[in-house]
Amino acid sequence: MRFLLINLIFFTSSLHLQGQKPLSAPQQQPAAKGHLIPVTLTPLKNCTIYLGSYFGKGMTLVDSARLNEKSQGVFKGSAKLTGGIYFVVSPNYSIQFELLMDAGQQFSIAGDTANKEKAVIAGSLDNDLFRQYVIFSTEKGKLKQQLEQSYRNAATLADSIRLRASILQIDSELDAYRNLMSKNNPRSLLTMLFNTMKRPTPPAVPLIKGIPDSAYPYRFVKDHFWDDVLFNDDRMLRTPFFEAKLDDYFKYYVSPDADSIIGEVKYMLISARTGKEMYPYLLTKFTNKYISPEFMGQDKVFVYLFENHYAKGDTVLLNPASRKTITERAYSLMANQLGLPAPVLDLTDTTGKKVSLYGIRAPFTIVAFWDPNCGHCKEEIPQLDSLYSAKWKAEGVAVYSVNIYENEVPAWKKFIAEKTLSKDWVHAYQTKEAKLAEEKSGLPNYRQLYDISQTPTIYLLDKDKRIIAKKLSLAQFDKLMEAKRK
Repeated sequence: MRFLLINLIFFTSSLHLQGQKPLSAPQQQPAAKGHLIPVTLTPLKNCTIYLGSYFGKGMTLVDSARLNEKSQGVFKGSAKLTGGIYFVVSPNYSIQFELLMDAGQQFSIAGDTANKEKAVIAGSLDNDLFRQYVIFSTEKGKLKQQLEQSYRNAATLADSIRLRASILQIDSELDAYRNLMSKNNPRSLLTMLFNTMKRPTPPAVPLIKGIPDSAYPYRFVKDHFWDDVLFNDDRMLRTPFFEAKLDDYFKYYVSPDADSIIGEVKYMLISARTGKEMYPYLLTKFTNKYISPEFMGQDKVFVYLFENHYAKGDTVLLNPASRKTITERAYSLMANQLGLPAPVLDLTDTTGKKVSLYGIRAPFTIVAFWDPNCGHCKEEIPQLDSLYSAKWKAEGVAVYSVNIYENEVPAWKKFIAEKTLSKDWVHAYQTKEAKLAEEKSGLPNYRQLYDISQTPTIYLLDKDKRIIAKKLSLAQFDKLMEAKRK
């Protein structure tokens, strides 16, 4: 039974012990170097067991110990382990029980695989505090469950009111216990766990000129979501609570527009800068999330991360392959962010004449990069032509259509003719000579400037040739233009 996690998650349920208050930890002595944790795990003998911990959303093994014929071994090392929730793991990688890894890391563990819930951790102030809390919260939980059952079966309104008040009183007493324990032990691991798990509860909704402020609960929770949480505390990573809370915050309380996300990411990374594990973890998490984001325009967050972190030296956190991937991806996105002027295109049309993108006058311009041998292109480009002929042409929309392979000019022209693609479009490509001259001059190619990693790649520009959308479906482009017109 994994009693630690169960009781921590279930911390709103517990039984009041008359007159009992959380104890304060005595003054700790200076911590010794490294960790030294004797362990006895019966009935296992002459085998290797492991010490593991949570890490973000996952778990990791951090140490091992060889048990002798008396079921005794030692987890030891010259370096301190990061504080957090740890667990003892059997030879077949089954979690036996959990414990708190305190600052001293000079305690002992005794357990039995047949009675996991009765494991004893001796010599650890944090685990002593936790044991007190478990006793208090477990007893209170039993009483609360009884009251809730009675509340569901209440015969009268008076009984319901009385039982509800008793349930709320239990929650209040538990809150008071946690608050006092945290006040008396502000640096304890258990206090950090309470703060990490805590979700703010908004007070009564205020009235503004007699009307309830419906947005108040959202604002209150957002403003207090991270109260008492220090982002440079590496111990939070060694719990199963932090990353889940972080994901909920971005999902429910942060606007999906890139600038709002950047503001939150900037604050968290600055706050976590001194965290040996937390800073690289958050930087990596945000990089992975926004390098290929869920919503259009959020790649601006990745560009921000590159320009303000990786480009300023944080590439030392990366191996060479990752550094190359991130750098190349950033340079592919910098020139095509929403709101920026579209990169210049001066390409050659089917008659051999150069045509400039910026020479086109239209309220909207579709720029479509495609390959005549691409299966998706063979389906989507004719659909684009149909939509153009049926609607967009009459609305003044222009199309700048680009064949991305200079070696496929015959196939490109054949496809245009067979599919009778509109002659009103600009059909263009970059000649071999132009591409070679560009390479010799060291200029970036349009494939990089427009981030053409797949085909077709389609952009929507406004009348000033600023990018207003990219890589959407044709229906989404159509709806967006309708919204812009209105």
